[in-house]
Amino acid sequence: MPRRLGHGESVTLVDHLTELRTRLVIGFGAVAFFFIFTYAFRKTLVRWLREPVPDNYELTTLSPGEPFITSFTVSLYAAIALAIPVLVWQLWAFLAPAFEVTSQRVVVRLVGAATVLLVSGMAFAYLIVLPRGIPFLLGFDSELYDVQLRAREYFNFASIVILASGLLFELPIFILGLVRLGILSSARLRANRRVGYGLCLISAVLLPGVDFVTMALQALPILVLFEGSIWASVYFEKRWAARGELGAPLVGTSDT
Repeated sequence: MPRRLGHGESVTLVDHLTELRTRLVIGFGAVAFFFIFTYAFRKTLVRWLREPVPDNYELTTLSPGEPFITSFTVSLYAAIALAIPVLVWQLWAFLAPAFEVTSQRVVVRLVGAATVLLVSGMAFAYLIVLPRGIPFLLGFDSELYDVQLRAREYFNFASIVILASGLLFELPIFILGLVRLGILSSARLRANRRVGYGLCLISAVLLPGVDFVTMALQALPILVLFEGSIWASVYFEKRWAARGELGAPLVGTSDT
């Protein structure tokens, strides 16, 4: 395991690159480790992802190798999702020396909360977004088309929606982390609330799903999370400032 450097510890560029390489190997190793289990339970994963599709639709494959590629891809997406806490931890361990020790302890707690939000976001996509978005898409102007559903494209779509929604649910952690480190402030967030709403809507549009139903279902929780993040930053900013734990503001920043 690579040694995590202390704050302000000076090492050579070669040492930094060696540590980065080792942490990348650990990250890929975590994905490979989880892949062993997700591939072993690939049939269960496929059945779970198949649930949002109406019963009158069959998933089809169009080439000899497509069943294998499809199951392999589903297993890989699941392995990446399970390995995200490990990947985030390795990234944080590499960047930690750039932060003060007090900030490091806060970020460790934020990583734990981020894992909970990640799972919540993926569950929201699986339980709310897909069961409502998929039937709408398949039934849209169905009298005009012979609607068939290709397995590989559907599972890619569903997996990306679930992963992307999980990552977007990290928004409160991202904002609170920036406030805690002094990069943002609650006053700045409130002053630029409209800009934040616009960025939230853009992120919802960029997510997989071209219909307004899916986009609306994805945009609503993002907007709620953003607004909640603003008020949470107001609360925690006061607590951190009272304890003297608030990061120093960046030079040249303003709260207006």
